Amino acid sequence: QVQLTESGGGLVQAGDSLRLSCTASGRTFSGVAMAWFRQAPGKEREFVSSQRWSNGDTYYADSVKGRFRISRDIRKNAVYLQMNSLRPEDTAVYYCAAQSVGAREYNVWGQGTQVTVSS
Repeated sequence: QVQLTESGGGLVQAGDSLRLSCTASGRTFSGVAMAWFRQAPGKEREFVSSQRWSNGDTYYADSVKGRFRISRDIRKNAVYLQMNSLRPEDTAVYYCAAQSVGAREYNVWGQGTQVTVSS
């Protein structure tokens, strides 16, 4: 069973940058994709970005295109989210998720890391 652990959240000012990290442990990850989601207070969880594990294709929500960048390190079983030009509306708990081979959706989730952007 794979476990996901996020890190890198914090309190920053608008315009600042943060880099989130997510490491898969338990066994070597060989799934379909890894992704980042976020959930702001009082709102539903929303997709932020994903990357296919095999070929590295990336996908982004319109709200973060051009500001966020997802990347992976296969040797470290890790995925990262570089967040630039942060805005107050980016404030949320950010979750790392993984889609295992054979799963129809993201089926492994991390515990989340808080990102707070002050204006």
